[in-house]
Amino acid sequence: MDYEPLGLATDLVILTVRDGRLQVLLIRRGIPPYQGRWALPGGFVRPDEDLETTARRELAEETGLSAERIHLEQVATYGAPDRDPRGRVVSVAYLALVPDLPAPTAGSDAASAGWVDVTDVLEDSGRLAFDHHRILTDAVERARAKLEYSPLATAFCPPEFTISELRGVYEAVWGIPLDPRNFHRKVTKTPDFVAPVGTTTTRDGGRPAQLFHRGTATTLHPPMTRGT
Repeated sequence: MDYEPLGLATDLVILTVRDGRLQVLLIRRGIPPYQGRWALPGGFVRPDEDLETTARRELAEETGLSAERIHLEQVATYGAPDRDPRGRVVSVAYLALVPDLPAPTAGSDAASAGWVDVTDVLEDSGRLAFDHHRILTDAVERARAKLEYSPLATAFCPPEFTISELRGVYEAVWGIPLDPRNFHRKVTKTPDFVAPVGTTTTRDGGRPAQLFHRGTATTLHPPMTRGT
């Protein structure tokens, strides 16, 4: 039996919180297929590369952003027969959650690159090329779930942050408002979630707010449930 040649690729969902909103890094494709459409950064795996090396290379080539210090984790593998009009292509999707990054610069086969509000993208299922709407949907849900049971939200914050700033991350990622007092109580009562720095700041406005840094916990007990 003859088998159709199989291509292997990676796609990246890079999420950040900018101006209080969850945003995703997208490129506008400069070549067919889907020329002119928004898409996730990504590309084909070279013979001498492993998957993560490809993901990091493509991020740098298509957006000009360095991926050296970005933690990537696999979300899922996508292999529907018709997901790529060029032929049979299986893609491994990676997720990264990072603090506010600079504006990207398009390169390689990208006509442009930029940060786009996740809500706007997810509301239009036909906005992204290939099956990238499904990949983004899966990755955002993974991020939302991870905020419940891990200290991942601190990855969106500066090294020293206020509880209000941390709450802003949860509200942006979950897409819901949270009660400030209940959130403060739950965060500070969760063992090793955050630790006080010993100084305060007025950058939130109003009275000085205590600064914290990430604690030593790798999982949260009890978890931070949505609607906290």
